[in-house]
Amino acid sequence: MSRSEPIVSVSGMRGVVGKELRPETVVCYVAAACHILPPGEVVVGRDSRPSGRIFYHAVLAALAACGRKAIDIGIVPTPTIGVVVRRSGAAGGVQITGSHNPPEQNGIKILDAEGKMLPAEQAQELVQVFRQCRFAYATSAEGAGSHVANRLAGLWHLSAVLDLVDVEAIRRRRFRVLLDANGGAGGPLAQRLLKHLGCEVVGLYLDADGCFYHPPEPLAENLLSVGEIVAASQVDAGFVLDPDADRLGVFDSCGKFLGEEYTLSLCLHHVLRKRRGPIVINCATSLMNEWIAAQFGVPCFRVPVGEANVVRGMREHGAIFGGEGNGGPIDPRVGWIRDSLVGIALILEAMATENASVRELADQLPRFAMRKLKVSLASADFAEKTERLIRMFPTARVDLSDGLRLAWDDRWLLCRPSNTEPVVRVIAEGPSDQVVDDLCSQALATLSADS
Repeated sequence: MSRSEPIVSVSGMRGVVGKELRPETVVCYVAAACHILPPGEVVVGRDSRPSGRIFYHAVLAALAACGRKAIDIGIVPTPTIGVVVRRSGAAGGVQITGSHNPPEQNGIKILDAEGKMLPAEQAQELVQVFRQCRFAYATSAEGAGSHVANRLAGLWHLSAVLDLVDVEAIRRRRFRVLLDANGGAGGPLAQRLLKHLGCEVVGLYLDADGCFYHPPEPLAENLLSVGEIVAASQVDAGFVLDPDADRLGVFDSCGKFLGEEYTLSLCLHHVLRKRRGPIVINCATSLMNEWIAAQFGVPCFRVPVGEANVVRGMREHGAIFGGEGNGGPIDPRVGWIRDSLVGIALILEAMATENASVRELADQLPRFAMRKLKVSLASADFAEKTERLIRMFPTARVDLSDGLRLAWDDRWLLCRPSNTEPVVRVIAEGPSDQVVDDLCSQALATLSADS
């Protein structure tokens, strides 16, 4: 069996179970996290993947060996970990999750004492400590750590989400909603949320059993069968969660998937109707959000891709809302983690208070075309290609904070090297398919050309 190394980055650790990701690797990674986290308890949870049972015991062993007390909250969405860390005053959290990756993979996410993904500097320190094995276990004199269970975690998360919205207004509408949890960690809690909001729930794969009935990432191409069920179920809306419930996909009543970019935009449009303040999105997120911000006269700040970068930007700019265009809204009133439950509650409140369907809410927003491609190219060759692209588009605004982003008022092009494979990801958005295709064609031709 291959003994290749897991992917370790500022976003955490992940890999194929039994190959890149092994119990001893997880023990070392969590021990390294204990080295950089402040003293105190550590919250531990996992998504529903069966392999999580293996790594759950490895995490507890590492924490005990480092003299830490673990607060075990069981199978929970990733945002629930953040809520519990903040409410319990813990030193940090460990979530065992493969996120939206294929079922043969799993991973580890480390949260800091504020219940958010580690900031870039701290995450890089963790990677260095892990790779250099610079951590120490407790001695027999100091004693091993312990662990206790906290079964209120879901209730704490649920209460925080319900506090965001007008519960009675939603209940009066008696929405009929399809919920597809795809066997992930969010099914039980999301169903509980919908029931509390007075919704009739048509459930798909709500048991948190880790059995994925369709590919786990909530993208249009992965959800064709779900759309057919939504269309046949006579529901007001359909909601799809990824395995750790930090991403949300949305269907209209006809079974048409709105697209991953719409989750954040629908939430943002509704939030800004009620309160004003800065917003933060990443550099690959749709122009719809800039348009929304302009309509309400608030600033919209873009930051490099990654949840930790969005959260850092939100804190720096005092943002009232933010997120990423992969279906991940972030509301700091609940936590500093992308949260599908926040998305569900806000979209239902928008439907109720504006007396509008999901489709009508989406139709209030401008339409843009978007393409996401990739081209084989080593990171070392990217700098020279960057200069060519800048010269090719002399009227564009240039942003080099995350690869190369070229922007105009109604379109943008992003080329950023992957952190995990020798490719450059190319994303473009504009007012029409033709505009976007032209941007992508020119970028791909330049990136693929011989130096």
